[in-house]
Amino acid sequence: MSLTKDTEYKIVKRVIILTLMILGVILLAFPNPKDKLLGLVFGVIINLLNFRLMGLSLAKAMKMPQAQIMPYVVGSYMARYIIYGVVLTIAALADYLNFYTVVLGFFMVKIVILSDTFYDTIKRKTSK
Repeated sequence: MSLTKDTEYKIVKRVIILTLMILGVILLAFPNPKDKLLGLVFGVIINLLNFRLMGLSLAKAMKMPQAQIMPYVVGSYMARYIIYGVVLTIAALADYLNFYTVVLGFFMVKIVILSDTFYDTIKRKTSK
Protein backbone atom coordinates (compact mmCIF):
# COMPACT_ATOMS: atom_id res chain seq x y z
CA MET A 1 0.00 0.00 0.00
CA SER A 2 1.24 3.47 -0.81
CA LEU A 3 1.64 6.10 1.87
CA THR A 4 -1.50 7.98 0.83
CA LYS A 5 -3.61 4.83 0.61
CA ASP A 6 -2.27 3.68 3.98
CA THR A 7 -3.05 7.04 5.58
CA GLU A 8 -6.49 7.15 3.99
CA TYR A 9 -7.24 3.61 5.20
CA LYS A 10 -6.05 4.47 8.73
CA ILE A 11 -8.26 7.58 8.88
CA VAL A 12 -11.33 5.74 7.54
CA LYS A 13 -10.81 2.92 10.03
CA ARG A 14 -10.52 5.35 12.94
CA VAL A 15 -13.59 7.29 11.78
CA ILE A 16 -15.60 4.06 11.74
CA ILE A 17 -14.38 3.11 15.22
CA LEU A 18 -15.18 6.57 16.62
CA THR A 19 -18.59 6.51 14.92
CA LEU A 20 -19.41 3.14 16.46
CA MET A 21 -18.45 4.47 19.89
CA ILE A 22 -20.66 7.54 19.45
CA LEU A 23 -23.50 5.34 18.19
CA GLY A 24 -23.21 3.31 21.39
CA VAL A 25 -23.37 6.45 23.50
CA ILE A 26 -26.44 7.65 21.58
CA LEU A 27 -28.12 4.27 22.07
CA LEU A 28 -27.54 4.46 25.82
CA ALA A 29 -28.34 8.14 26.29
CA PHE A 30 -31.55 8.67 24.31
CA PRO A 31 -34.88 6.85 24.68
CA ASN A 32 -35.79 7.12 20.97
CA PRO A 33 -32.46 7.35 19.11
CA LYS A 34 -33.47 6.27 15.59
CA ASP A 35 -33.31 9.73 13.97
CA LYS A 36 -30.03 10.51 15.73
CA LEU A 37 -28.45 7.20 14.65
CA LEU A 38 -29.59 7.62 11.05
CA GLY A 39 -28.38 11.23 11.00
CA LEU A 40 -24.93 10.31 12.27
CA VAL A 41 -24.55 7.38 9.87
CA PHE A 42 -25.77 9.51 6.95
CA GLY A 43 -23.36 12.35 7.82
CA VAL A 44 -20.40 10.00 8.29
CA ILE A 45 -21.04 8.19 5.01
CA ILE A 46 -21.24 11.46 3.07
CA ASN A 47 -18.13 12.76 4.86
CA LEU A 48 -16.14 9.62 4.05
CA LEU A 49 -17.27 9.73 0.43
CA ASN A 50 -16.21 13.36 0.15
CA PHE A 51 -12.89 12.49 1.82
CA ARG A 52 -12.36 9.78 -0.81
CA LEU A 53 -13.38 12.20 -3.57
CA MET A 54 -10.83 14.69 -2.27
CA GLY A 55 -8.12 12.03 -2.36
CA LEU A 56 -9.02 11.01 -5.90
CA SER A 57 -9.11 14.59 -7.16
CA LEU A 58 -5.75 15.31 -5.52
CA ALA A 59 -4.18 12.28 -7.18
CA LYS A 60 -5.66 13.27 -10.53
CA ALA A 61 -4.56 16.91 -10.17
CA MET A 62 -0.96 15.83 -9.53
CA LYS A 63 -0.85 14.21 -12.99
CA MET A 64 -2.39 17.17 -14.87
CA PRO A 65 -0.59 19.90 -16.80
CA GLN A 66 -0.03 23.07 -14.76
CA ALA A 67 -2.68 25.13 -16.60
CA GLN A 68 -5.46 22.62 -15.95
CA ILE A 69 -4.88 22.07 -12.23
CA MET A 70 -6.55 25.18 -10.81
CA PRO A 71 -9.88 24.89 -12.70
CA TYR A 72 -10.06 21.19 -11.88
CA VAL A 73 -9.33 21.68 -8.18
CA VAL A 74 -11.83 24.56 -7.87
CA GLY A 75 -14.48 22.51 -9.69
CA SER A 76 -13.88 19.54 -7.43
CA TYR A 77 -14.00 21.79 -4.37
CA MET A 78 -17.30 23.31 -5.47
CA ALA A 79 -18.78 19.87 -6.23
CA ARG A 80 -17.97 18.70 -2.71
CA TYR A 81 -19.61 21.78 -1.20
CA ILE A 82 -22.70 21.29 -3.36
CA ILE A 83 -22.90 17.72 -2.06
CA TYR A 84 -22.67 19.02 1.52
CA GLY A 85 -25.36 21.61 0.78
CA VAL A 86 -27.74 19.04 -0.67
CA VAL A 87 -27.19 16.70 2.27
CA LEU A 88 -27.73 19.50 4.81
CA THR A 89 -30.94 20.49 3.02
CA ILE A 90 -32.16 16.90 3.14
CA ALA A 91 -31.23 16.68 6.82
CA ALA A 92 -33.10 19.89 7.61
CA LEU A 93 -36.24 18.82 5.76
CA ALA A 94 -36.37 15.12 6.64
CA ASP A 95 -38.02 14.28 9.92
CA TYR A 96 -36.30 10.88 10.09
CA LEU A 97 -32.81 12.48 10.31
CA ASN A 98 -31.45 14.55 13.15
CA PHE A 99 -29.80 17.64 11.67
CA TYR A 100 -27.23 17.99 14.46
CA THR A 101 -25.97 14.43 14.21
CA VAL A 102 -25.64 14.83 10.43
CA VAL A 103 -23.44 17.88 11.09
CA LEU A 104 -21.48 15.87 13.67
CA GLY A 105 -20.97 13.18 11.03
CA PHE A 106 -19.58 15.82 8.68
CA PHE A 107 -16.85 16.61 11.20
CA MET A 108 -15.75 13.03 11.94
CA VAL A 109 -12.79 12.97 9.52
CA LYS A 110 -11.62 16.35 10.82
CA ILE A 111 -11.97 15.19 14.42
CA VAL A 112 -9.90 12.07 13.73
CA ILE A 113 -7.17 13.96 11.86
CA LEU A 114 -6.93 16.66 14.55
CA SER A 115 -6.94 14.17 17.40
CA ASP A 116 -4.20 12.13 15.67
CA THR A 117 -2.14 15.29 15.29
CA PHE A 118 -2.77 16.29 18.90
CA TYR A 119 -1.86 12.79 20.11
CA ASP A 120 1.34 12.74 18.04
CA THR A 121 2.34 16.17 19.38
CA ILE A 122 1.79 15.10 22.99
CA LYS A 123 3.62 11.82 22.39
CA ARG A 124 6.58 13.58 20.78
CA LYS A 125 6.86 16.11 23.63
CA THR A 126 6.67 13.48 26.36
CA SER A 127 9.25 11.20 24.73
CA LYS A 128 11.93 13.93 24.74
